[in-house]
Amino acid sequence: MGAPELHAAHPIVRGSRNVDIDDSLIAHPSEGRIPPRFNRFSCVTHNARGNNPLSRRTDSSTLAGGMGVGVHITKVVIKNYRCLHNSTIDLNPNLNVIVGDNECGKSTLMEAIHLALSGQINGRAIQGELHPFLFNSQIVRMYIERLNKGHVGPPPPILIELYFADDTALSKLKGRNNFLKLDVPGIRMLIEFNEGYRAEYADYIKDPSLIRTVPVEHYIVRWRDFADNDVTARSIPIKPSFIDASTLRSNGVANRYVLDVVKDSLTREEQVSLALSYRQMKDRFLADPKVAAINSGLEAKKGNVSDKAITVSLDSSARANWESGVMPHLDDIPMTLIGKGEQSAVKIKLALDIADNSHVFLIEEAENHLSFSNLAGLINHIATKRGDRQLLITTHSSYVMNKLGVDSVLMFMNGAATKLTALDPKTRDYFLKLPGYDTLRLVLSKRAILVEGPSDELVVQKAFHRKHGKMPIEAGVDVISVSSLAFKRFLEIAEILKIRVDVVTDNDGDVARLQQKYVNYLKHTHISIQYDPDETAKTLEPQLLKANDRSVLNGILGTTYATNDDLLKFMKNNKTEVALRLLETDKAWNVPRYIDRAVA
Repeated sequence: MGAPELHAAHPIVRGSRNVDIDDSLIAHPSEGRIPPRFNRFSCVTHNARGNNPLSRRTDSSTLAGGMGVGVHITKVVIKNYRCLHNSTIDLNPNLNVIVGDNECGKSTLMEAIHLALSGQINGRAIQGELHPFLFNSQIVRMYIERLNKGHVGPPPPILIELYFADDTALSKLKGRNNFLKLDVPGIRMLIEFNEGYRAEYADYIKDPSLIRTVPVEHYIVRWRDFADNDVTARSIPIKPSFIDASTLRSNGVANRYVLDVVKDSLTREEQVSLALSYRQMKDRFLADPKVAAINSGLEAKKGNVSDKAITVSLDSSARANWESGVMPHLDDIPMTLIGKGEQSAVKIKLALDIADNSHVFLIEEAENHLSFSNLAGLINHIATKRGDRQLLITTHSSYVMNKLGVDSVLMFMNGAATKLTALDPKTRDYFLKLPGYDTLRLVLSKRAILVEGPSDELVVQKAFHRKHGKMPIEAGVDVISVSSLAFKRFLEIAEILKIRVDVVTDNDGDVARLQQKYVNYLKHTHISIQYDPDETAKTLEPQLLKANDRSVLNGILGTTYATNDDLLKFMKNNKTEVALRLLETDKAWNVPRYIDRAVA
């Protein structure tokens, strides 16, 4: 669905009251009963620390609540949350590799899923974190425009719904209290206007010209399952593990993150023992003769600066617990002083290792700061630890995408996700075994030109620049060098994602064979195979000589060959050098016609 139109509100019956809900802001608001007056929030969340289910180890085949690892999220519906105005995303049951341009909503999707499962954002309950910037800017702008036109109505809501697989273990969550009216298990978080603040809201919108955002003070959070029962983080049987090392930019935050993970791995008894040991260490500090001597000297100043004795000690208040004074070390080196790549890998692995009771893993950009070899090890670790449990991972790495499975890709764009599940298993296995291919460049491109090697790439770049006055990448066209053996693998991806692709290929002296190879693409709507039918000019170099006089090429290459055969031999033996000269020269030369068609 596209952007909603703004029109008159209609009443929705809730209990015995009629409440005006603007259907331009959300199609199916909640239909639960509303008491006469509310506090600001109606949902209850629990801080996971101290009662974190992740700290309890279980058999790998059975998780919390007796549920198997196959329990998963099938669908996500998001309305008006951050950059996701109106999104319905179908998920794969096991693996979801989420890719897309920057600011397309990948992180917002992950954050929304975790929020709906945990009731928390940035590690704190949503009640204390509700602010205007959680609301989609487009819908807020429409709301303000409407007020300025004299249309009075409630401010826009936020809706996040998670639809679960229809498992008997989730029967208590099953019902039709959801946007799609499906009879399935699920949970929904609705952040909407609190009718108890109708009078205050009327005063707030009295002068619409002063309004710049939504009045979050007048909102209420409703957290319910699809059976229309209130839920809490503890009552939801599906447990998430959200791992986002990419946001840990400062040393303090990085240290805090690792300590939280370590703390969650300890039993309650171990935490108490550690706290007592830390307090005893402070007591030993005061008993040290040198510290005692210093305090004796300070006590002598009593009456000069204060009527009370002055001493130095270690903070033993509640805020100065062991977490604030302990720092994790690796090989006796403080965590904050080791490399960013090692920090990132440790954070992710620690979080995975204590997540035995998690049903859903949410991992943000695991490749951050990691070398190729370390990334390979981390991806293998992730694949092993998750087992059969559902994994959502965002990435900008072709290696991560290929290694985990290109058929599990969700191409995220404009709030919608396109799947690659229709990919041939042979193509998936091809990229799995050869994960170095730049498949992500194709997936993220709006238009691509596939070429056979670096020399073809340089010539195509120059040909494009001459025709359009700019390099391909500046025009949103990605020229990707691919082995001819992989062309059809890439084209399978392009066909599913409907990406415009031109293939620039040699005829190799056998046009009939080439046509048979690409028979499904010769008359395709958005895929074109560009080649020259002249079998005497098998590859790029004879094609260049065919399109240009020998004197022209001699002048560009700085050579003086008297025959075409000698010049062609030189060009074949120096393919990349020849292509570089053609790229850099200001002299005129003719582009072979099949390449000219590709860059049109």
